[in-house]
Amino acid sequence: MWKKNGALLMTAALSVTAIAGCGSSSKEAQGSGGAQTPAGPTKITIMANLHTAEVPSDLIEKKVEEATNTQLEINWVPDGSYEEKMNASLATGTLPQVVYLKNQSSLILFKDAIRNNQFWEIGPLLKDYPNLKNLNQTILNNTAVDGKYYALYQETPLSRQGVIYRKDWADALGIEPPKTTEDLYKMMKAFTENDPDKNGKKDTIGLTDRNDLIYGAFKTLASYFGTPNSWGEKDGKLAPDFTFPNYVETMKYVQRLHKEGIINQDFPVTSKTDQQNLFITGKAGVYIGSMADVISLWQKINPVNKNAKLDVVNRITGPQGTTGIWSIPGYGTAMLFPKSAVKTEKDLRAILTFYDKLMSPELTNLIYFGVEGTHYKLQDGKAAVVDDIKLTDRDVKPYQVLMVGGQSTNGMLKPYFSYDTKAKAEELILDNNKVLINDPTAPLDSKTYTEKGVRLQDIIKDATYNFIIGKIDEAGFQKEVDRWKKEGGDKIIEEYNAAYTKAKSEAKK
Repeated sequence: MWKKNGALLMTAALSVTAIAGCGSSSKEAQGSGGAQTPAGPTKITIMANLHTAEVPSDLIEKKVEEATNTQLEINWVPDGSYEEKMNASLATGTLPQVVYLKNQSSLILFKDAIRNNQFWEIGPLLKDYPNLKNLNQTILNNTAVDGKYYALYQETPLSRQGVIYRKDWADALGIEPPKTTEDLYKMMKAFTENDPDKNGKKDTIGLTDRNDLIYGAFKTLASYFGTPNSWGEKDGKLAPDFTFPNYVETMKYVQRLHKEGIINQDFPVTSKTDQQNLFITGKAGVYIGSMADVISLWQKINPVNKNAKLDVVNRITGPQGTTGIWSIPGYGTAMLFPKSAVKTEKDLRAILTFYDKLMSPELTNLIYFGVEGTHYKLQDGKAAVVDDIKLTDRDVKPYQVLMVGGQSTNGMLKPYFSYDTKAKAEELILDNNKVLINDPTAPLDSKTYTEKGVRLQDIIKDATYNFIIGKIDEAGFQKEVDRWKKEGGDKIIEEYNAAYTKAKSEAKK
């Protein structure tokens, strides 16, 4: 349901509202493509994913509308059902004027629709907007389809990945911060076997994980073992990560954790909420994933266990003596503009004018931090967000999805962190930039991957889990890799290598 017409979430069919024109002054409009000042506000329909339990208040929305001369209609769809809703709307031609894609995988799935001329190309227009023209060229390249730009993006750190652990448990057992994968194993084993909470019971495990080989623990551990990021070079050609011996060594490492009861035994079917609850309730001592999660984990642990202390580490060295961490293409959310809802270039320019204004420091701070004095205060020149999570969840957090660009391009305030471990986590996130393992296929394209990649990846996902829990051995895993190749993987390898060769050739010109 549209937020303004009710407070309950529904996934009813979208009503598409025509744009009334550009919402800027005549001078601003001419600077953004020459559209004329409309009699009333620009109407814009948006579909966005919701990460909170309830739809937000309209406090921030009203302030944005007033500042941009717009009338926003936002369809908030629960995150868990967002992609299903988005795909259904695409199939039925009922997409709104702005569609938010959750991540790179979603953009890949939309490539065929983009090639079929269902979305507007915005690349040639960006130069006309004082803020949008500052978007990062490298990140834009990673969103490109056949070298053309169709999406605005929300910048994300290139890698937040690392290790969060119970420092009070480590201190109680005399364990130093881990520096190698073997150190990490020993810590997790001690957390499982040596009664780190001193309650006289063997009721703890070392690692809590979930049913996600990417954003759970596995891919980060794979980086520590030197595994390429999705794809890597082998004998001068690109090959998928699971064809490298490092990937197999990572599976063996996690299999060892599973066999010894160091990891939750049902992690292949564990949700993120349940994974975090094991850590929050003191059942597990290590959480491998986004180091930024340390603040939300601590906020939930601290009220019930004042003695709990958390710490973070990155740069875990693997058996090869090297350190690295997988990176993303620099964007999370991407925004597309369907031609079925945005009828003319004039309409498109009106929407881009809105996003250009939204990218200003003032409005970026509003949608990301809220209202100064209510949701945050300035401290040391940074935004110190209030401790009232219910307030910020209700008023601010959902609107953060609307942000365009990031700290490097939109001039927004830097956040202030009173929790020292969170501040440390943010420093380590920046430190990760020095040891990134990039995905060489991020700016490349494979038609077969677009068509079959997700389904084929399920073969590898299942095989990886089955190896870890002992259902198959290395020969069985290789058999599944061969099936992946036979059912389309070989074609994907061929297409990515052709694109890779072409890109290297063009770079030399």
